[in-house]
Parts: sequence; structure tokens; C-alpha cells
Amino acid sequence: MMPSLFLAHGSPMIALEDTAYTRYLEQLGAGLKPKAIVIFTAHWESPVLTVSSMDSVYETIYDFGGFPPELYAVKYEARGSVVLASQVKKRFEQKGIEVRTDTSRGLDHGSWTLLRRLFPKADIPVVQISVHPFLPPSEQYRIGEALQGIGEEDVLVIGSGVTVHNLRALRWDRPRDSNPEAWAVEFDDWIIRHVEERRLEELYRWEELAPHARLAVPREEHFVPLFIALGSGDPSRKPKVLHRSYDFGTLSYLCFEF
Repeated sequence: MMPSLFLAHGSPMIALEDTAYTRYLEQLGAGLKPKAIVIFTAHWESPVLTVSSMDSVYETIYDFGGFPPELYAVKYEARGSVVLASQVKKRFEQKGIEVRTDTSRGLDHGSWTLLRRLFPKADIPVVQISVHPFLPPSEQYRIGEALQGIGEEDVLVIGSGVTVHNLRALRWDRPRDSNPEAWAVEFDDWIIRHVEERRLEELYRWEELAPHARLAVPREEHFVPLFIALGSGDPSRKPKVLHRSYDFGTLSYLCFEF
């Protein structure tokens, strides 16, 4: 049985860099043997939930700028799955969630940078799903709930985002994993405590209750995959922190298993 995961994708450079986090992702992937992957990515926004539906090899999308040339040479040539996309779409429809399919979009860096470290052979079918960042957290959770139990079919669900994601607050002078900013740590501490205890009603009110909420999350697109992944997990299982580290003082690599 596959768990549901929330994984931080942070900088696109995780596709190339050798760090404690990228080594952790490689270790995590080596211990997982899914037959397919469903990934919600913060870098695909749409007003209607949209599911990729293709059997062909995905294009690798370089939706970023200013990085070393070798990053733009990376390819992650995973295939999609029309059959799984249809099954996922049906699950959403059964819950009354409006959903569409897309037959051409490639994998953005919210997906392929993580997947390259987890499953470098790119031999596992992938279904990529968009997010609507402005739906309330309870609705994000309900989207995830529609996929509850799919792990019993050995399908791995991943919510790809970041908890603390304020690019204007990055400390470029701060070495990796060296003294993260106190406010970023305090926000993640609050998230961890409430996630581990499944205090959903308080989590839904994160904007008013969590310390430094709008400093940590100036825009919700990277944050909502957390609620989706939490909703898709086993409600009887205690959520677990898998990894926690920071880049440039504030960029969080907090990851959960549900």
C-alpha cells in the first residue's frame, strides 16, 4: 500500500544538486514501489481541476529562468496513463467535483524535479493534476479525500508544494541549513503540530491562527497541495514528518507522509 506524501520542491536545482534533501528523496524513492503516481503540482493552476490524460512521453517544461544551462538539458521522460487518468477523473466526479482532462501539457518543475530524484529511471506512469489556489482549505482537503484508498491500488499520491515560500524573503547570504529565520521555523512548527494532531478546523483557519502566516505564504499555490495530500491519506494513520530543512534562511523543505 502506498502512502500519500507532501513533498517540497523548492528550488529547481534539487534536480541537480547533491544535498541532504536530495539524498533523502533518493532514499525515499528507493523504498517505494508504486505502480503509478498521481501528483498535484503548485506550478499548474486552473480554475477547474484538470487531470493530464495521455499515454505518450511527457515534455519536460522549464518554467523558470536564470539557472545554469545544465538544468535546461535535464529530461524526465515519464509516460502518462489514460487509464489511470480516467479512474482519477471518475473519483472526482463521484464526489461532485468539477474536473477536466488535458491531453498535451508536459511535466512542470513542480513535478519532474522531485520525480527525477525519487524515481530516476522515469519508468513509472505519471498523472499530473492542477491546483486552484484560491479554493478554501476545506475544499482542497475534499479534493484529496476523493483519492482516499487509491494507495491500496499501489498508486502514490504526491502533493508538490512548499510550506514557507516567500521568494522576496530569501536570505541569499545564508548558507544552506544554517540558522533559518525564526519566523519561518515558527510557522512550520505550528503547521507540524496541527497536522500531526489532525486539527483540521484550526488548519483551515491557518491564515488567522498560524504565526507569520502571510509572511510564510504570500500566495497559496504552493501551500494548498499540503491540504490535498493530507485529505488523500489514510485518516487512521498518524501524519509523520519525513524531512525538514531550509535553503537561504526561509525556503522550507518540510515533507510529510499521510
